[in-house]
Amino acid sequence: MIDIHFIVNPIAGKGKSLITEAKLKPFFISGLHRLVIKHSAFKNHATKLANDSIGEKADIIVACGGDGTINEVARCLIGSDIPLGIIPMGSGNGLASNLNIPKKIRKALEIIKNRHCIKIDVGQINDRLFFSNMGIGFDARVIKHYESSQKRTLYGYLLACITSIREIKENKDLSVIINDMNSLVNPFIILISNSNEMGYNLSLTPKASLQDGLLDVLVISNINKAKMLWLGVLILLRKVTWLKEAKMFQTNKLQLSSDHESYFETQIDGEFQKIDNGILNISICKSALNVLVAV
Repeated sequence: MIDIHFIVNPIAGKGKSLITEAKLKPFFISGLHRLVIKHSAFKNHATKLANDSIGEKADIIVACGGDGTINEVARCLIGSDIPLGIIPMGSGNGLASNLNIPKKIRKALEIIKNRHCIKIDVGQINDRLFFSNMGIGFDARVIKHYESSQKRTLYGYLLACITSIREIKENKDLSVIINDMNSLVNPFIILISNSNEMGYNLSLTPKASLQDGLLDVLVISNINKAKMLWLGVLILLRKVTWLKEAKMFQTNKLQLSSDHESYFETQIDGEFQKIDNGILNISICKSALNVLVAV
């Protein structure tokens, strides 16, 4: 018997694609597959549910939601033999897009049923994990506004960008140590990517790979509002490096530190998080997670 546990965020994608036993049963074989469905009810609840499923000897644990739900479930499976399945039900679905996991539930279920597994890298930021990307600066402010809005769509994301531009304020210098070289930057954005997708088919790091043992780091120094609009165009064209203030690096570790604040406001896999530490140590854990993908 193959035990497959589905951990569902019932509000992902406005709750339009709710996973039910009746919807799942036709895709699996009675007597071979045992299906368990659990619903998360609050932030980080999916992590508890995933840990419970590990204790219940689940063979596969499936995250049904967006990048935030995937993060909550996947963090429990680091170093485990239990593979992660994904049914993308969020608004952005960046990691699923990078892994070529389709949004159609029927096709995503076929991937889970076939059990073809690969190993992917995982990013670590102090004691937290990320699977797609993390960022500070403008990126984090956008996510902060996006989460507080009721519009979990691309339009809502654009509105959050506009609000963040209106509230823009001068950033303070940060120390960035990459490959043992220390430099001071005044950042508009620092984005650190494991995946080449941010969601909505947008990318700031199109060459990033989930399996190269490296993080792709984009640093954009402070820019004026006219250049912010130009940056928006370049993001749509996937040509961010055409911006003079944009620098791209690859590394397996880096450190960000601030002499001005004792905390960082960040976005981690599309979720706003405040980290109460003036130093961020960021690294890559190579081949740390088993994920089910199409053959």
